[in-house]
Amino acid sequence: MIGLVDANNFYVSCERVFDPALEGKPVGVMSNNDGCVIARSAEMKAMEIAMGTPAYQLEGLRRRGVIHLLSSNYELYGDMSARLAQLLRDACPEVAPYSIDEMFIYLDGFSDAQCQAIGAALRRRIRRHLGLPVCVGLAPTHTLAKLANHVAKKQPHYEGVCLLHGESATTQVLLKQLAVSDVWGVGRRLAERLAVSGIRTAWDLRESDPKQLRKRFSVVLARTALELRGTPCLEMNAVEQPRQRIMTSRSFGQSTGVKEELHAALRRHAQRSAEKLRQQGSLARAVMLFLNTNRHRKDQPQLSPSAMIPLDAPTDDNRVILEAVREGLEQMYRPGFTFMKAGVMLLDLVDAQQYQLSLLRPTTKAHPHLMKTIDAINQKMGQGTLRFGMTDADAPWQLRCAHRSNRYTTCWDELMEAGTHPGAIAAARARREQQRLAGGKRVAKTRANGLSHHGN
Repeated sequence: MIGLVDANNFYVSCERVFDPALEGKPVGVMSNNDGCVIARSAEMKAMEIAMGTPAYQLEGLRRRGVIHLLSSNYELYGDMSARLAQLLRDACPEVAPYSIDEMFIYLDGFSDAQCQAIGAALRRRIRRHLGLPVCVGLAPTHTLAKLANHVAKKQPHYEGVCLLHGESATTQVLLKQLAVSDVWGVGRRLAERLAVSGIRTAWDLRESDPKQLRKRFSVVLARTALELRGTPCLEMNAVEQPRQRIMTSRSFGQSTGVKEELHAALRRHAQRSAEKLRQQGSLARAVMLFLNTNRHRKDQPQLSPSAMIPLDAPTDDNRVILEAVREGLEQMYRPGFTFMKAGVMLLDLVDAQQYQLSLLRPTTKAHPHLMKTIDAINQKMGQGTLRFGMTDADAPWQLRCAHRSNRYTTCWDELMEAGTHPGAIAAARARREQQRLAGGKRVAKTRANGLSHHGN
């Protein structure tokens, strides 16, 4: 049995763990530089505020206290994701992260009743230890597990845990109600092509002849149809859709604790992930990297550090991503440990064709022809023929995040203070907001004086 553990409204939920006053209120998390809304609470969704709404359009609602807008706090989200993954590893025989807020678990050899009991126990444990609300979808295939998780979120009577079988009457009813475009691995363009062939629902896809699907579309789609019947035949990354995250990781031939060697491995993984990113026409908003010691060597000290680095703007540029890797390694590295595995994950991906460039700041994708040339050479001459070495260590990383919450779990100076009254927290926020506005006024006044002197 395969389970999918998915945190509900993950970014917002992470914020609510450390600020319970946000519970039940419309909350949105903004993109880097506070550009637009990239995550919404259920209350904000009910207000019909769309994903991607520019933050400036909501400033009036924010100032009146109707909604709460927070800057992205990727360091907090990344650490909470790592804690969620570790908690699942402690409780389950096998765990495979799919994205920052989704983890597959594998429960081979357990009965249906045992799997449901495990799912319910995981929900309680995660809520108790991390404060995060999650739902669990259980099924014999990855595709049905995704569907079961969706049902667990939407239908309260499942109490957050839904188990589906390919041949059950419940599954058939759900598949007949589900549009084919909502099936895991079926994108908008593929759904349009399927509609021309009369395949409009997930049930239509399930009942289609796999041989014809393979012939007219792809082998992946044929496997997806079989998965909807309850036949496991898809690997996690075999779906024909733009991935929500791109990860490259490898185990070392020999464990190492040398910082320069770890940096070289992470650089290699980052450049490979960037290649995959460009191949699917996406840009990344954040970079996550991790190191693992050998957990089978009980005689050695154990450590599994990770770091989340937000990017100034969505990018597919190797140079920007490699600088993030360098910064992340500086955060993670601890002498005295030997590591056997390293990985780099690109997160919060957006469509490169649909991303709107800002006129107010330069884009990090300034030289796309350079990346295309590097990819073409590597494709012709072999992977890694042309690659980047050391990067500029003095590159600035300055983000506008006027409404960022504290990095409660990773920064000593921003730890939660026990006994702080919610009113004091609100007062502190008000003071920070006044200071921010006052600083903006001083900058504007300084610029105005400068223009005046220049005119004289």
